[in-house]
Amino acid sequence: MMRIFTDIAEARRLLLRRIPATEPPLPPHVQAGIQRVFGRNLTAVGVAEEICIAVAARGDGAIRDYTARIDGVELTEYEVSQPALDAAYARLTPPLREALEHAAARIRAFHDHERHEGWQWISPEGTLGQIVRPLARVGIYVPGGTAAYPSTLLMSAIPARVAGVREIIVTTPPHPQGVADVILAAAAIAGVDRVFTIGGAQAIAALAYGTETVPRVDKIVGPGNPFVSAAKRYVFGTVAIDQIAGPTETVVIADESADPACAAADLIAQAEHGETSSAILLATDERIARAVDGEVTRQFADLPRAAVVRAALDRTGGAVVVPTIEMAIELSNEYAPEHLCLLVREPWQYMGLVENAGGIFLGEASPEVLGDYIAGPSHVMPTGGSARFSSAMHVGDFVRTMSVVGLTPGAASALAGDAATIAAAEGLEGHARAARLRVRADKPGASR
Repeated sequence: MMRIFTDIAEARRLLLRRIPATEPPLPPHVQAGIQRVFGRNLTAVGVAEEICIAVAARGDGAIRDYTARIDGVELTEYEVSQPALDAAYARLTPPLREALEHAAARIRAFHDHERHEGWQWISPEGTLGQIVRPLARVGIYVPGGTAAYPSTLLMSAIPARVAGVREIIVTTPPHPQGVADVILAAAAIAGVDRVFTIGGAQAIAALAYGTETVPRVDKIVGPGNPFVSAAKRYVFGTVAIDQIAGPTETVVIADESADPACAAADLIAQAEHGETSSAILLATDERIARAVDGEVTRQFADLPRAAVVRAALDRTGGAVVVPTIEMAIELSNEYAPEHLCLLVREPWQYMGLVENAGGIFLGEASPEVLGDYIAGPSHVMPTGGSARFSSAMHVGDFVRTMSVVGLTPGAASALAGDAATIAAAEGLEGHARAARLRVRADKPGASR
């Protein structure tokens, strides 16, 4: 089932190599839909740009137009009322309602530890410091498509709420039969302020530019299809974005103590997200790799999404036999996975070696699936190797920091000479003169 590499150099070249992101080819049925809607062939980037330009120019009219042509839904009112959110919550089965409430409580408790506070350094020179302020308004895109993702809504909205964001807006694609109750109920649980049934690039544009109905936000977060990703790239700079989310990925490191059934289940859970998902095993012995491979074949056979799992493992999955756990972690650091699972005898012993990962899951009792739904940290994590330079979603994503400078006149006079010298070296005489003015002892300055 899985490709098993015993040559590490070959594994680096064929399985663990990061290929620079390019615009993915669109399936034939999607290309046909683009031709029908736009009257010509366009890439995902081309579609996103055209939609963003139209929404910026025509607002709600463009949203209604594209929603009818792309989603087949005629929108008159596309904001979901609070009573409708409450009704959806009431319609959930008690076990599902309780599970979502439990998850929300754990997510909130985890992110409560991340609260950012400002600081002040007061000295005879005056005061230096930082002020931390939450973003005023944030937009969260929750995918629709073939599945509903209440977990993504909770994992995005709750850190924003903990950060103190004043207004949280959710957009999610419309459906002729209505948005799934579980999404609307999650919005009620998370305490979001407004929900709009708008999908795709038009939702991103509405959040970025604002329309007659949808307020403009300061930051857009949340994963989506190639059109959503392309629209987020297009509007970046007008608003902030969290990341360009790529296919999900996991690296499982297993030694002889690992249960092959658990390792296989964790790989399958990741692969069933989609055909481009990456599920990679790094095993310290070929027997382990083959045992896990056998379990994968056994377990996935009766899955509803078995075809998706097989396609993902055939395309981007596999196993690598490594001599030591240390080598496995070295390979993982090079790959920089979204999720790293340490199914080894003493996982805590090796955590200090991990440099690049969105999340670290320590031992068989800490499977990624619990992180996906209920452990506590947000499951929105960096993909595509971006764990080398970015982080899992946290409260800091929803605040901004302002520096504070409040010097005494004496400190200003003492510092001004060096400031003027540097300014003159840069050829900025106006800066230099502004600094030199502060050298005069009788010049008033900010004091505390």
